[in-house]
Amino acid sequence: MTTRFTGIRFICSLASLCFAFQLGAQSDAAELQEETDIKFAFYSSAWGAPTDDGMRLIVFNQTSESLRLDSIEFLKDEEEAEAIAIPVNLTIPALGYAAEEFAFIDLLQGDECIERTLEENWKLAEVSNYTLNPSVRNLIIEDTDSFRIYQCVENVKTSWTNISTNIQSEVTEWVLFHFETRRDN
Repeated sequence: MTTRFTGIRFICSLASLCFAFQLGAQSDAAELQEETDIKFAFYSSAWGAPTDDGMRLIVFNQTSESLRLDSIEFLKDEEEAEAIAIPVNLTIPALGYAAEEFAFIDLLQGDECIERTLEENWKLAEVSNYTLNPSVRNLIIEDTDSFRIYQCVENVKTSWTNISTNIQSEVTEWVLFHFETRRDN
Protein backbone atom coordinates (compact mmCIF):
# COMPACT_ATOMS: atom_id res chain seq x y z
CA MET A 1 0.00 0.00 0.00
CA THR A 2 2.86 2.40 0.76
CA THR A 3 4.43 1.87 -2.67
CA ARG A 4 1.11 2.53 -4.36
CA PHE A 5 0.57 5.69 -2.27
CA THR A 6 4.09 6.91 -3.16
CA GLY A 7 3.39 6.30 -6.88
CA ILE A 8 0.14 8.26 -6.72
CA ARG A 9 1.88 11.10 -4.86
CA PHE A 10 4.64 11.12 -7.52
CA ILE A 11 2.07 11.33 -10.33
CA CYS A 12 0.25 14.15 -8.54
CA SER A 13 3.54 16.02 -8.04
CA LEU A 14 4.45 15.53 -11.69
CA ALA A 15 1.02 16.78 -12.79
CA SER A 16 1.37 19.84 -10.53
CA LEU A 17 4.81 20.57 -11.97
CA CYS A 18 3.51 20.31 -15.55
CA PHE A 19 0.63 22.63 -14.67
CA ALA A 20 3.07 25.16 -13.15
CA PHE A 21 5.26 25.08 -16.29
CA GLN A 22 2.23 25.56 -18.52
CA LEU A 23 0.93 28.44 -16.39
CA GLY A 24 4.39 30.04 -16.44
CA ALA A 25 4.61 29.74 -20.23
CA GLN A 26 1.20 31.38 -20.60
CA SER A 27 2.29 34.22 -18.31
CA ASP A 28 5.46 34.75 -20.36
CA ALA A 29 3.42 34.89 -23.57
CA ALA A 30 1.05 37.43 -21.99
CA GLU A 31 4.01 39.65 -21.11
CA LEU A 32 4.97 39.85 -24.78
CA GLN A 33 1.67 41.58 -25.55
CA GLU A 34 0.29 43.31 -22.49
CA GLU A 35 -3.48 43.11 -22.25
CA THR A 36 -4.83 46.62 -22.53
CA ASP A 37 -8.02 47.99 -20.98
CA ILE A 38 -9.12 49.47 -24.31
CA LYS A 39 -9.70 47.71 -27.62
CA PHE A 40 -10.03 49.91 -30.70
CA ALA A 41 -10.37 49.85 -34.47
CA PHE A 42 -10.01 52.53 -37.15
CA TYR A 43 -12.11 52.37 -40.35
CA SER A 44 -12.18 54.58 -43.43
CA SER A 45 -14.08 54.43 -46.72
CA ALA A 46 -11.14 56.27 -48.26
CA TRP A 47 -9.05 53.10 -47.93
CA GLY A 48 -11.20 51.32 -50.50
CA ALA A 49 -12.42 54.07 -52.81
CA PRO A 50 -11.17 57.41 -54.08
CA THR A 51 -13.15 59.53 -51.59
CA ASP A 52 -12.38 62.31 -49.17
CA ASP A 53 -14.07 60.45 -46.31
CA GLY A 54 -12.49 60.73 -42.92
CA MET A 55 -11.79 57.99 -40.42
CA ARG A 56 -13.97 56.44 -37.75
CA LEU A 57 -12.62 55.12 -34.44
CA ILE A 58 -14.65 52.52 -32.52
CA VAL A 59 -13.50 51.86 -28.93
CA PHE A 60 -14.45 49.23 -26.33
CA ASN A 61 -13.71 49.72 -22.61
CA GLN A 62 -12.98 46.32 -21.03
CA THR A 63 -13.06 47.66 -17.44
CA SER A 64 -15.85 48.28 -14.95
CA GLU A 65 -14.97 52.01 -14.70
CA SER A 66 -15.34 54.87 -17.19
CA LEU A 67 -12.16 55.69 -19.10
CA ARG A 68 -11.04 58.54 -21.33
CA LEU A 69 -8.91 57.54 -24.31
CA ASP A 70 -6.41 60.39 -24.49
CA SER A 71 -4.33 59.49 -27.54
CA ILE A 72 -3.03 56.81 -29.88
CA GLU A 73 0.43 57.29 -31.36
CA PHE A 74 1.57 55.18 -34.31
CA LEU A 75 5.30 54.77 -33.62
CA LYS A 76 6.39 53.87 -37.20
CA ASP A 77 9.46 51.65 -36.93
CA GLU A 78 10.98 52.75 -40.24
CA GLU A 79 13.69 55.41 -39.86
CA GLU A 80 12.34 57.68 -42.60
CA ALA A 81 8.78 57.82 -41.19
CA GLU A 82 7.77 60.04 -38.30
CA ALA A 83 5.43 58.90 -35.55
CA ILE A 84 1.77 59.82 -36.07
CA ALA A 85 0.10 61.10 -32.88
CA ILE A 86 -3.70 61.16 -32.82
CA PRO A 87 -5.21 63.11 -29.92
CA VAL A 88 -8.53 61.44 -29.12
CA ASN A 89 -10.05 62.72 -25.81
CA LEU A 90 -12.99 60.27 -25.95
CA THR A 91 -14.94 59.10 -22.89
CA ILE A 92 -15.85 55.40 -22.92
CA PRO A 93 -18.45 54.05 -20.46
CA ALA A 94 -17.64 51.05 -18.28
CA LEU A 95 -17.86 47.82 -20.33
CA GLY A 96 -19.18 49.93 -23.19
CA TYR A 97 -18.45 51.34 -26.64
CA ALA A 98 -17.78 54.83 -27.96
CA ALA A 99 -17.02 56.23 -31.41
CA GLU A 100 -15.29 59.30 -32.81
CA GLU A 101 -14.97 60.74 -36.32
CA PHE A 102 -11.69 62.22 -37.59
CA ALA A 103 -10.47 63.92 -40.72
CA PHE A 104 -8.50 61.48 -42.87
CA ILE A 105 -5.04 60.67 -41.46
CA ASP A 106 -2.53 58.73 -43.57
CA LEU A 107 -1.65 55.79 -41.30
CA LEU A 108 -0.15 53.77 -44.17
CA GLN A 109 3.14 55.62 -44.64
CA GLY A 110 6.57 54.33 -43.70
CA ASP A 111 6.02 50.59 -43.39
CA GLU A 112 7.49 48.10 -45.88
CA CYS A 113 4.83 45.43 -45.21
CA ILE A 114 2.00 47.92 -45.80
CA GLU A 115 3.58 49.36 -48.96
CA ARG A 116 4.22 45.89 -50.41
CA THR A 117 0.67 44.75 -49.61
CA LEU A 118 -0.93 47.82 -51.21
CA GLU A 119 1.21 47.35 -54.34
CA GLU A 120 -0.27 43.86 -54.66
CA ASN A 121 -3.77 45.44 -54.85
CA TRP A 122 -4.98 44.53 -51.37
CA LYS A 123 -7.60 46.75 -49.68
CA LEU A 124 -7.14 47.94 -46.08
CA ALA A 125 -10.24 46.93 -44.11
CA GLU A 126 -9.35 48.14 -40.59
CA VAL A 127 -6.52 48.99 -38.22
CA SER A 128 -7.01 47.54 -34.73
CA ASN A 129 -5.25 46.39 -31.58
CA TYR A 130 -6.94 43.00 -31.60
CA THR A 131 -7.08 39.90 -33.76
CA LEU A 132 -8.57 36.45 -33.50
CA ASN A 133 -5.10 34.91 -33.67
CA PRO A 134 -2.33 37.18 -32.32
CA SER A 135 0.39 34.65 -33.18
CA VAL A 136 -0.29 35.13 -36.91
CA ARG A 137 1.29 38.29 -38.30
CA ASN A 138 2.45 39.13 -41.81
CA LEU A 139 0.82 35.95 -43.11
CA ILE A 140 -2.22 35.17 -45.17
CA ILE A 141 -4.65 33.97 -42.50
CA GLU A 142 -7.54 33.08 -44.77
CA ASP A 143 -7.12 31.87 -48.32
CA THR A 144 -10.23 30.59 -50.06
CA ASP A 145 -11.26 30.49 -53.69
CA SER A 146 -12.94 33.88 -53.42
CA PHE A 147 -11.49 35.83 -50.47
CA ARG A 148 -8.14 36.39 -48.75
CA ILE A 149 -7.09 38.23 -45.58
CA TYR A 150 -3.58 39.49 -44.78
CA GLN A 151 -2.14 41.37 -41.78
CA CYS A 152 0.77 43.74 -41.17
CA VAL A 153 1.82 44.79 -37.66
CA GLU A 154 3.06 48.08 -36.18
CA ASN A 155 3.59 49.45 -32.68
CA VAL A 156 1.45 52.14 -31.10
CA LYS A 157 1.46 53.92 -27.77
CA THR A 158 -2.05 54.07 -26.30
CA SER A 159 -2.76 56.52 -23.45
CA TRP A 160 -5.91 56.71 -21.31
CA THR A 161 -7.17 58.04 -17.98
CA ASN A 162 -9.46 56.41 -15.43
CA ILE A 163 -12.10 59.11 -14.95
CA SER A 164 -13.01 58.27 -11.33
CA THR A 165 -9.41 57.99 -10.03
CA ASN A 166 -7.70 60.33 -12.53
CA ILE A 167 -4.94 57.68 -12.91
CA GLN A 168 -3.27 57.84 -16.29
CA SER A 169 -2.11 54.69 -18.08
CA GLU A 170 0.05 54.18 -21.13
CA VAL A 171 0.97 51.01 -22.96
CA THR A 172 3.04 50.29 -26.04
CA GLU A 173 1.26 47.57 -27.98
CA TRP A 174 0.86 46.31 -31.51
CA VAL A 175 -1.85 47.14 -33.99
CA LEU A 176 -2.73 45.05 -36.99
CA PHE A 177 -3.46 46.44 -40.43
CA HIS A 178 -6.12 44.02 -41.72
CA PHE A 179 -6.09 43.78 -45.53
CA GLU A 180 -8.52 41.88 -47.72
CA THR A 181 -8.84 41.10 -51.40
CA ARG A 182 -11.28 39.34 -53.68
CA ARG A 183 -9.80 36.76 -56.01
CA ASP A 184 -10.50 36.92 -59.71
CA ASN A 185 -12.24 33.69 -60.68
